[in-house]
Amino acid sequence: MTSIKVKNILAIGATALGAFYLGTYTERRQHNADEYCQRTFARLPGFPVFSTVSAAELIPASEVNLTARPSRIAEIMKYGFPGLDNVRSHSDYVLSYDRRNRVPHWVFEHLTAASVAKNDAVDRAKCDFRPDESIHPYFRAQNTDYRRSGYDRGHMAAAGNHRLHQKHCEDTFLLSNMAPQVGQGFNRDSWNSLEMYVRKLTQNHPNVYVCTGPLYLPHKEDDGKSYVKYEVIGANTVAVPTHFYKVIVAEAADKKLHMEAYVMPNQVISNDTPLKVFQVPPETVERAAGLLFFDKMNRQQLATINGKKV
Repeated sequence: MTSIKVKNILAIGATALGAFYLGTYTERRQHNADEYCQRTFARLPGFPVFSTVSAAELIPASEVNLTARPSRIAEIMKYGFPGLDNVRSHSDYVLSYDRRNRVPHWVFEHLTAASVAKNDAVDRAKCDFRPDESIHPYFRAQNTDYRRSGYDRGHMAAAGNHRLHQKHCEDTFLLSNMAPQVGQGFNRDSWNSLEMYVRKLTQNHPNVYVCTGPLYLPHKEDDGKSYVKYEVIGANTVAVPTHFYKVIVAEAADKKLHMEAYVMPNQVISNDTPLKVFQVPPETVERAAGLLFFDKMNRQQLATINGKKV
């Protein structure tokens, strides 16, 4: 063997050995750094510490749930998207997901008399609340977040709006369609009354479009300053909205459009409070939510806003 070959072999061996030790040293340092970060951040109040998972970790294609056919999405979103942040479609509604707060930004539905009619083939009792696996694991809400929190898993797209097929109803139980709501006195009462009112609109309007979502509104404190404060629940720090909105467009047989907007506080509301108390100008919801509702609507077709002629 020539001296040149011997030198080459020795050089390759030295390089490989050096790379091995460098890799081992780097891995050990990274492990120690991770442990240090975990210990450090754990001491910070209010800073959630999660197990180490790569943010670049791929989600298998089988976990992505975009089930609505393109024509159905076009029907639902006929008058435009309020925003385009993390939009995903399910079998009978479309939503934009707020990954930081683990609740929707908005949920859009298209309702008809047929979609809200009683259907013996659809059994709500067979529907289970479940995480939305189309959401990256970092940003999913879990059922455990709501457990013993004192809040209901409040539907944005109401289950009662989607009765054409069992699949439609089941999809409304995805946690990406939920936000924490006060139960008795709100979700099960006043908010439910608003949902029933929206369904009733389908009796006189062939098409009803509704956008629903959370709000985080400021309030003034004793120091005279305004603050936005809200509770978070569970290990995944799911945000508890201060208010909820619904913006509705009912399309009449003559193609005239009737718009209504509601904002309700996430608190116990007396049952004798009429829904009209919660009507607001649609633009106030847009400003508060940072969204534009029904921006592709032909304004010349708009006949009324909150029952008043335009």
